[in-house]
This record gives sequence, C-alpha cells and structure tokens, in this order.
Amino acid sequence: MTDAPQTPVFAVQDIPFSYRGSWFGISPVIAENTYADDLHLVSHQAGLHPVLRFEPRHGDRPAVTTTTATPTLLCWSHDAGEIRLAYQNADTIRLRGTGLGIRLATAATTLTPFSGSYLYMDPVDGAHVLTSYETGRRYRITVLEGTLSATGVQALGTHDRHLELSSGSPWDIVIEEYESARAPYTRTATFDEVVEAAEAQFATFVNAVAPWRGPRTPAAELAAYVLWSATVAPAGFLNRPGVLMSKHWMDKVWSWDHCFNAIALAAGDPELAWHQFLLPFDHQDPAGALPDSVTHSEVLYNFVKPPIHGWALGHLRRNLAAPLGRDALADAYDRLSRWTRFWLTARRVPGHVLPHYQHGNDSGWDNATTFDDDRVIETADLAGFLVLQLRQLACLAVELGRPDEAISWNDTADAVHAALLDQLWDGKRFVARSATTGRTRASTSLLDLMAVALGAELPGEISDQLAGRLRTHLTDHGLATEAVDSPYYTPDGYWRGPIWAPSTVLIEDGLRRAGHHDLADEISARFRALCERSGFAENFDAETGAGLRDRAYTWTAGSYLILAAASERRRTRA
Repeated sequence: MTDAPQTPVFAVQDIPFSYRGSWFGISPVIAENTYADDLHLVSHQAGLHPVLRFEPRHGDRPAVTTTTATPTLLCWSHDAGEIRLAYQNADTIRLRGTGLGIRLATAATTLTPFSGSYLYMDPVDGAHVLTSYETGRRYRITVLEGTLSATGVQALGTHDRHLELSSGSPWDIVIEEYESARAPYTRTATFDEVVEAAEAQFATFVNAVAPWRGPRTPAAELAAYVLWSATVAPAGFLNRPGVLMSKHWMDKVWSWDHCFNAIALAAGDPELAWHQFLLPFDHQDPAGALPDSVTHSEVLYNFVKPPIHGWALGHLRRNLAAPLGRDALADAYDRLSRWTRFWLTARRVPGHVLPHYQHGNDSGWDNATTFDDDRVIETADLAGFLVLQLRQLACLAVELGRPDEAISWNDTADAVHAALLDQLWDGKRFVARSATTGRTRASTSLLDLMAVALGAELPGEISDQLAGRLRTHLTDHGLATEAVDSPYYTPDGYWRGPIWAPSTVLIEDGLRRAGHHDLADEISARFRALCERSGFAENFDAETGAGLRDRAYTWTAGSYLILAAASERRRTRA
C-alpha cells in the first residue's frame, strides 16, 4: 500500500449502515425495492423488518437533514446541529444529538396479537423497551443524557407510539437489541470512544483483507465495508458466522454467492472465509443437494445452484494464509463428494453422461435465453463446472491417501468432458440439449460461453472460438449477459443483458488459465472500473454502466476484491 486511502463516504440509501456480526442495520429500505423517507432500524431476523423510524426534529417540526455515512459513523446534518450514530457492538448502537432532536417511532402503527410492536417502560431501570412480534426481539432505549418524552406507552391496537428527545439541549442515548432480558445498560465509554473503537475494528479487517489497496484500487475499502457490514453472527439457521448477500432485501446466503465471498476473504480472514464456504453445506440434504438459499429463519430447497464449489475450493485453498488440516480436508471432501454425487445420480437421465438443470434458477441465471424453449436441459456450463469439481475431488483423494477414489473421480471427469465435446459442441459453439427430447438449441446468452471456465481443459481451437465470441458481449463496462445487439437484450433484463459479477470472475479466470491473458486483463479492468464508478450493485446496465436493483451486493464487492487483489499481485510481479 503506497498511500493511505481516504475513508469512504457512501449514501446510506445505497449501502445500509451496519456492523460486523449485527443482524440489523440503519437504512431507508423497509421492504423489497421499497424506500422510506426516513431511516429505520431494520432487522433481518425472521425476515426483513423495519422496527424503529428515526425522525430528526428541530423544535416541534421534522427537520430536513443531509445524511452521510462512513464505515463507522452515520450523521444527520442540519444548519441547527447534527445527530451522530455509531455501533458500540453488534447489538448496541449509540446516538448523540446537538442542536437537533429525534423522534423514535415504531415502524408498525398497529399492534395485534400477532404483529406490531409493544412499547412499555421497564420499572427495573426506567428504560423504554419495544418488543417486536416480527423479529421476536426487544429493543431497549436508555437515556444517558437529555430528557425523553414518551407517547403510546402500553397502548394497544392502532396508536401513535414514539419516544422523543428535544433539540433544546444535547442528548445521548443507547439502543440495544436482545432476546428476553439483560442487565441495565452501564456506560463504559464516551460516544467518541465508541466511534474510535469501531474505527479500529474496521481498520483491522480492511488492512487484513485488502492490504494491497491504494490509488489504483479506489473502491477496495468500500468493498471491504460491504462484506464486513453484511456479516452476521450465528443465529437461527445460520450455524456459523456468515456474509449475507445484502442487508437490503436480498438478506440470504445463496449456494453459489458464498463461494465468491469466501475467496475474497481467504487471505485476510481465513476463519470467516472457511465458515462462509461451508455454510450451505450445513444444510446438505440426504440426496447430497445443497439448499438454494439459507437465511435466519428459512432454508429453501426448491432449486439448487451450479456446482462451482470444486472450482471455488481450489481458489480458496490457494489464497488461505495457512493450509487446511487433514480433518478439515476430509470433511470438505465428504461434503463435496455428496454434492457431486447428487449431480451424477439425481440429475442424470439413465444412460446419459451429462447432468441437467431443471430450471434456469438451478444455473443461477434465472431467466437467461438459454432456457427460453426447454428448461430441463443439459448445458455446457454445468458440464464444465462438474468436470472442475471432479478434478478437485481427485486431487483431494490423492492428498487423503485414497488413490482408488482419485482414479474413479478422474475417470468420471474424463467421461463428462468427452460427452461435453461430443454432444454439445457443434463445431462452432456449444448448444443446450433437452434432457427429455434430445433436441438441441443454441442461444444468444453469455451462459452458452461459460464453459470457458474450464480453462486449459478445453482444446485450444474451442477456447479460441469462445474467446472470440466473448468479445461480442464485451461493452465498455464489461460482459453483457445478452449481447446488446441481440433481439432479446433488455437493459434491466436481469440475466438478459446486464453485467454480473459471478460470470465476470468465472470467465476472467477461465480465460487466464487458457492463456488468453490480454482478454482476461481487459475484462478485469473494465469490471473494476465499473464498480469504482457505479458501486456494488446486484447487476449493471451493460450500455450505461448504471447500477441496478440492490446496490449493496456482497458478491459484487467480493468479486471486485478478487480481481483487484489479483491485478495488484500481477503488477508487483511484473
């Protein structure tokens, strides 16, 4: 690192203000694609639930403020004063106001036997407590300085429930999220000391995860914050610390996004990286399948995700600061074996060598044009990922002293690889084949080119043709999932046009392993520049580069860190 990077300032409308380990954040996003005028305390326990509304006030009126955020401090600013908010720890925030008051109102206006929030004053310590049906948690507000007024205490039904601190004098409060009871809050630090402690926590993380950052990687610190702030402590169905896709409405761990985040974290936070990689495997079903997604109160098996886990494990092991022990390797081998056998048994038609998807969602490319005619199809990307996973299993089997198993895995990889080339390559391109009728079809989707992830496993002439076709998808900003001149291209068409992080990383890596370094460099540079300009959105308009949908995606931030770190390593070796 040559120069100390500037602390990033970000819009809390795009990236929620949160803290490592916390299940809540401060955000205006109160439902899918729904933005409130005021910031809320939004919990992700038992779903996405706004709990408290923060309304800055001046005198007896709401105050129009400017909101700014850094990784450790959130501020509402007004000519009359300001309000500052910081995390003391994962379940406790401090707020301090000077010249401005604040109203803390329940997000739900109606209390029923099954929904809403009940407000009462605890006679044990005089603090006010909000108990939320939606989150199953309590939120205690303790006044450290200032005078608080309360409305709607013990009220039932539809009622105004709020607490208010006036702008007439400075005030300082603490809000805690907890389960049933805890000792009265005791102040052990000033507000400024709380901020300093949070700064130290985040600095330790970013210095570990992105020690190479500098002027050439201006988005690295914000990318690290997106990962850090989206990390949650074990709770509910998450048996270990995990990185959610987002602390907006995409508040789950999907069974392929976790791979990119694990790789991004591996060098700097290997323990969290390993937890992140294993998290979906904690819910592997008896057939060996991974769930589609996991979150606090829900595990879904309605779809799966592509078997990129062998590919990811190889990258993860190369990046980890210390090698995995034999027990960890044996555990990973068992989990990966069962996941692979799922594809070889449940997802192969009898007599077929190639596995199939049952829907676009299985591929992660939900609505890609590859699935327009048939949805239960054998595809080149799936076969390619499975070959890489089988090769990784063979390597693990050798390390674990199981040579017969290694031979079996490699034999199966050879068979799938041969069938891929024999049955899905038409001499010019890869096609998809219906698993039921055998009908083949070529599409205009970037998905049809994803077998390039095989890298040097592909014959050179095929790799060259794929590289040439990839250029037809390459815009000034990156790889469009549907070429912009395609009749099916849609600017905000999800997997029918926009640029996505996972496809970028997989293709860049495959090209580099096949020797197409110049094209890989170009794709990496354009995607990194896109993130530096447009942030870490779920996906991006391929023509304008504008961020689309959820603007705080961890796999986008993680992919930026993966590509930026690799670029810096290449530069220092040159």
